[in-house]
Amino acid sequence: MNHQAFITDLDGTLLRSDQTLSPYTLETIESALRQDVVVTFATARGYVSAMQVVSDIPWKHPLILYNGALIYNGHDGTVIDGYWLDHKISSDIIRIGKKHRLTPFYFSLDADHRERVLHETLCREGETAFYQSRMNDPRFMEVAALHCPEGHRTLALTYIGLFDELEPIRREVHDCFGDVVHAHMMPDYYIRNHYFLEFSHVNGNKRDGLRLWADHMGIPLQNTVVFGDHLNDLGLFEAGGTRIAVRNAHERIQELADLVVDSNDADGVARYIRKQLELAGTEDAVRMDAGL
Repeated sequence: MNHQAFITDLDGTLLRSDQTLSPYTLETIESALRQDVVVTFATARGYVSAMQVVSDIPWKHPLILYNGALIYNGHDGTVIDGYWLDHKISSDIIRIGKKHRLTPFYFSLDADHRERVLHETLCREGETAFYQSRMNDPRFMEVAALHCPEGHRTLALTYIGLFDELEPIRREVHDCFGDVVHAHMMPDYYIRNHYFLEFSHVNGNKRDGLRLWADHMGIPLQNTVVFGDHLNDLGLFEAGGTRIAVRNAHERIQELADLVVDSNDADGVARYIRKQLELAGTEDAVRMDAGL
């Protein structure tokens, strides 16, 4: 089993619809890690946000965060590698948003490599709901006027709003910067009728993030098994070796998949991994099935 590495998305894939891990999933991944199987995740979340929902798992291997913009060691809080959006371009994207009367959440690493999320006063529904879902998150800091501080490395600029509010910003940024900036817009999982519009370095996507992770791990991409559900997982499916979609996945993800497994609410990822453990004949897998 050591020759395979499992990389899973979190929201909509490993996590249930209520943003929790089932006991079955928790037990399965803990067992795999005990056997030195490489299991990790690739998520749009940052480290602090991810640990709010998956900290019960003793992750051992580098993590792919911010949709591939950051490769991070959770054990000692060190930055392994990443892709940072140009400082001037970041400032220009904020300026374009303000022209359309919106300001983003500014996700960055400060001079001490700590995650920061800067934002102006929140009064809109989507922005407020997003912040409240991360209440007491130490990364968040309100500022009077949002700008890119010197010494900060931009991970992502994230706008939250209705599609018709965000689309003009997406178009203008594309017209100004073309292929220099990676733009991704997708429906919010948890805020009704709202969308995320995220801008990052052109390589700040899960395809290039997985490639960078695999290079640091010394694992051939063909030996990776990736799991996903939504369009921001297309990059995982482009770069990954074996592509697994959960049953609730977007139709494009299912079309690209080598296999479609049970949904996120039915432990699809964990059931696939456990099956691989069983096929490998590991003692731990036998003990799990025996309930020992």
